[in-house]
Amino acid sequence: MDTAALSPSPSPASGAEHAHVLTLACTNRKGIVHAVTGALLGVEADITESQQYGSPDTGDFFMRVEFVTPAVREDIEQALAPVREEFGMRMGLWDAAHRMRTLVMCSKDGHTLNDLLFQQRAGTLPIEIPAVVSNHLDLQPLASFYGVPFIHVPVSKDPSSRDSKEAAEDRLRDLIAQFDIELVVLARYMQILSDELCRDLAGMAINIHHSFLPSFKGARPYHQAHERGVKLIGATAHYVTADLDEGPIIAQSVQPVTHAQTAADFVARGRDVEGSTLAQAVRWHAQHRVLTDGRRTVVFS
Repeated sequence: MDTAALSPSPSPASGAEHAHVLTLACTNRKGIVHAVTGALLGVEADITESQQYGSPDTGDFFMRVEFVTPAVREDIEQALAPVREEFGMRMGLWDAAHRMRTLVMCSKDGHTLNDLLFQQRAGTLPIEIPAVVSNHLDLQPLASFYGVPFIHVPVSKDPSSRDSKEAAEDRLRDLIAQFDIELVVLARYMQILSDELCRDLAGMAINIHHSFLPSFKGARPYHQAHERGVKLIGATAHYVTADLDEGPIIAQSVQPVTHAQTAADFVARGRDVEGSTLAQAVRWHAQHRVLTDGRRTVVFS
């Protein structure tokens, strides 16, 4: 969510009904919903969905509104400006039909990438993937199958190499600017991002992690889980921060497993959960349903 001003999006033609999404956050007090809906009524808006939440812990208020109106963006902004100023709101306004430009990063495991590319093609995710970036070449055929450009950005452990981590991250920044990227998805990208890059991508990068298996570090976590006889496996999709795998959580899912299943069964079930959980998080983010509340999120699902 934009913390400074209303977010840019294309303006519809005057007189045509057009759908928008409005999100806001401010200190909770009486009259917020009345003021917001009154301002929207002033531009002949028809509210089709509205959700709000007041946090008892922080005293903050969060709201998401979908509405249609014949008014152009400039008129909507003008109507909302006094409300934003009165309540000191952080506010975002988006075209509801916009498909968020998304850069997907991966390494060698293709299950989450395949799910995102398939759902983009099927139209079930409101995103547009202009490119796939990887530090390996293994998944180039998969990207090519879906007709999406594949960009190889190798990462060397040698800091003096032309393919050093620093050089790779500079290349990534260039690609984000080149493709006008709004969201970065780490679809099993097996490189740890620098603290500086995490700060650059704050609020616009999502990672998927098998974090329902926190006791099993390193490689082959599902095999370790099988050896220990766990009864639930799952995944967490979260925003990327400098604290590894500890960013604000967007979506989580679990699946039951039994002693009768093999380690290969665990891996297959885990991949299914990772794919569906990541896609759900991307969908909610692209629909502007996720608002950050400190280290937590408010998700208007």
